[in-house]
Amino acid sequence: MADDSRIPKGRLRRSVKLGSAIGSSGARYAGTKASSLVRSGDSSKEKLDERHAETAAKMVATLGQMKGAAMKVGQFASFIDTDFIPEEYREIYQEQLSKLRSEAPSMPWDDVAKVLEEEYDGQPVEQLFDSIEREAFAAASIGQVHRGRLIDGREVAVKIQYPGIAEALESDLKNAGMLVRMARALAPGLDAREVTRELRERVLEELDYEYEAQNQRSFARAYRGHPFIYVPDVITRLSRRRVLVTELVDGIGFEEILELDQAERSRFGEIIFRGSFGSIYHLQHFNADPHPGNYLLMEDGRVAFLDFGMTKKLDREQIELDQRAVDAAVRNDPEGLRDALHDLGFIKKPSKLDAEHLMNHVKSIGGWYMEDAEIELDGERVMKVIESTHDPRSEYFDLMRRESIPADELMGRRMEIGVLAVLSRLKAKRNWHRIMREWVYADPPATDLGKEEWAYFEERGIFQVPGIRHPESGASGSVR
Repeated sequence: MADDSRIPKGRLRRSVKLGSAIGSSGARYAGTKASSLVRSGDSSKEKLDERHAETAAKMVATLGQMKGAAMKVGQFASFIDTDFIPEEYREIYQEQLSKLRSEAPSMPWDDVAKVLEEEYDGQPVEQLFDSIEREAFAAASIGQVHRGRLIDGREVAVKIQYPGIAEALESDLKNAGMLVRMARALAPGLDAREVTRELRERVLEELDYEYEAQNQRSFARAYRGHPFIYVPDVITRLSRRRVLVTELVDGIGFEEILELDQAERSRFGEIIFRGSFGSIYHLQHFNADPHPGNYLLMEDGRVAFLDFGMTKKLDREQIELDQRAVDAAVRNDPEGLRDALHDLGFIKKPSKLDAEHLMNHVKSIGGWYMEDAEIELDGERVMKVIESTHDPRSEYFDLMRRESIPADELMGRRMEIGVLAVLSRLKAKRNWHRIMREWVYADPPATDLGKEEWAYFEERGIFQVPGIRHPESGASGSVR
């Protein structure tokens, strides 16, 4: 994709540009479809295909140039089977939008070289690296990545932050505040100030590569020697606030993984599930930005987890409250679920909510890991979750208006939907409930991967301890 160094920074300019990209999609579709009604034959179908391809390409170009939060929206859309796009054309849009995960417009070398010069206090790059390729091999929402080689011969990935991206994200945050206020009209219980604060904190952390390096070192230590999860090491001495240097990992990306057979895709999906949800219980820390560009399948079968710019740490009490909520839903205990969600901050006045209706709402969202059955995830399930949480036409809209999203839970819900979307694109098939029980109830490992993982933890003195007791026991406890 072509280079473009002009990141729009102003709030109004970014809003107009984003609105134009998205709005043109609907307009083009409506116009072309209308005209096709009075024409017949292959030419009409060809014209419609052509228009959709043009629109998708324009959306990608615009979002790629904007970077920041706007580009993250495009990345997320690339692996969601959204009803906004007609089913017969989703593949066209997803194919184009997938480029935002690794092939977004890069910044010219002269621009990013200035960032290197500033971050290394004018020290020549040649004294720090044996070489750095001038062409980026990946471009994301905040920065782009160049292949490099250290003086000692190690191959590295050098992530360099885009010049001007901080100003662009500040504009996006202002727009985010507006969106949150709009959301509050649908959900009056939403604490807009707290949610906006949480969003701001996570986004500002993402701009600080030194903080990202700290997160990545923590995950790398925790998973060093793990049988199927790999986190690249950080080259600390060369990492700065706007430059992150890590070891280079080779592997195949998401689009190639989609071509594998279901057994391989399901294995890959289980690893993502275990790495994303399991880290909550093992580390009290999780990656809040799951999308296909953040995973590589290595030649030895391990999965490399990349990009730790947006993470969230949880305290033990919050984790135990989450466990209580899941446990109540699994046991079909509507009143217990209502109490747990009240304690978590999701509902303010539990007595005014129908507990059975609330139970159905929760299961419409998390049923894929609450139901004790082997489930093949797909786009339809993702859309049902999105409908149950965002659509005013949903049968649960009355609950949405009375529910809140506690600031501390915001990133967790983002992670959950993101992971579900990734697994659905893979059409991964597992009994997700049985895996979840390993963490909530301390059940024995449910899969071969689970056996490998728990053997790994036990070798390091980390043992499964009693969690919430099995439902049939009627007792309760806690998980460490």
